[in-house]
Amino acid sequence: MNRTTPTARTPSRRPHLLAVAGLAVVITAITVILCSWLPESSTASNAAAHASRRGHHGAPGVADGVVPDGVTVFDKATPAVTRLDPELLEALRRAAASAADEGVVFHVNSGWRSPSYQNRLLREAVAKYGSEEEAARWVATAETSPHVSGDAVDIGRSAATAWLSEHGAEHGLCQIYANEPWHYELRPEATDHGCPRTYADPTQDPRTRQ
Repeated sequence: MNRTTPTARTPSRRPHLLAVAGLAVVITAITVILCSWLPESSTASNAAAHASRRGHHGAPGVADGVVPDGVTVFDKATPAVTRLDPELLEALRRAAASAADEGVVFHVNSGWRSPSYQNRLLREAVAKYGSEEEAARWVATAETSPHVSGDAVDIGRSAATAWLSEHGAEHGLCQIYANEPWHYELRPEATDHGCPRTYADPTQDPRTRQ
């Protein structure tokens, strides 16, 4: 009787395949969770950034000309600064560089404004002062405001306005309204002839009577 040598049994691959399948399931589950979470997180982040730029609940934001604390004339991202008339901005930065030698910093309280922001400020002024006539002494309409056209800037703080009252004309920067020592505009001729006489307030400015 012939005898045959028993064939060696191949170890079962079932446990190995089950482990691989299990790992694949875990990876798939993690991928699904991440894919469902990341867009939501990204959307929330974008929405928060948008709200910061545009303001909350329809209120004006940075994109409309609202100025965050601490912004100077050297800022290169805030629209209230970057959308100023280029010649005005250049004069401001030249003056600010000179003032810096004396430790004075030109902060921007307000600069360029969108028409909607300007109109909102006017409505708030009417509510504050009780009449359109009194409000007009402080806030112009969107159609006449030099802020909307990028031709005016409100400078802070007191050391900066004091410096400009003494040296601003050297750089063509002039205070325009007697009741607003912070409001400056470019008058290039001032470098040779000095700044023109200030108006008592915006209601005396012919530009506001359009």
